[in-house]
Amino acid sequence: MDPYLDILGKRIRARRSELGMSQERLAHEAGLDRSYVGRIERGEHNLTFIALVRLCRALKCDVAALTTSIPAGQQE
Repeated sequence: MDPYLDILGKRIRARRSELGMSQERLAHEAGLDRSYVGRIERGEHNLTFIALVRLCRALKCDVAALTTSIPAGQQE
């Protein structure tokens, strides 16, 4: 598993949880399949930029909010 995809997936899941959204609702609002969203959240899938933008719109956040780098040695 790529550590960057793992971090991105965790950030997506955390934001979804903050909003009280289910994976199914997030997928529907982003126009994506629920199983695809699940794989993204688990860091198992390298998503496209378009999918990331759709997720961010559904999560009401900027792409930068999910993709800002984490300093070396820091873990979420």
